[in-house]
Amino acid sequence: MQTIQVVLYREGKFWVAQALNVDVSSFGDTKDEARAAIKEALELYFEDEPAGEVVQVSEAFVETVQLAV
Repeated sequence: MQTIQVVLYREGKFWVAQALNVDVSSFGDTKDEARAAIKEALELYFEDEPAGEVVQVSEAFVETVQLAV
């Protein structure tokens, strides 16, 4: 059993689910759809890459930064 941390956020009209521990993301029309889609995507990822590297994330924060560009 793997525990993967996921961030859900709104992008336009879709909800995006981004895994923090591996490079996998998905989306849906609602948060629940995005959550179900990322779970399915992660299950497929680990089916194909059973020894895939999982980065352990202990804390995650969402912050806004301003860039002078």
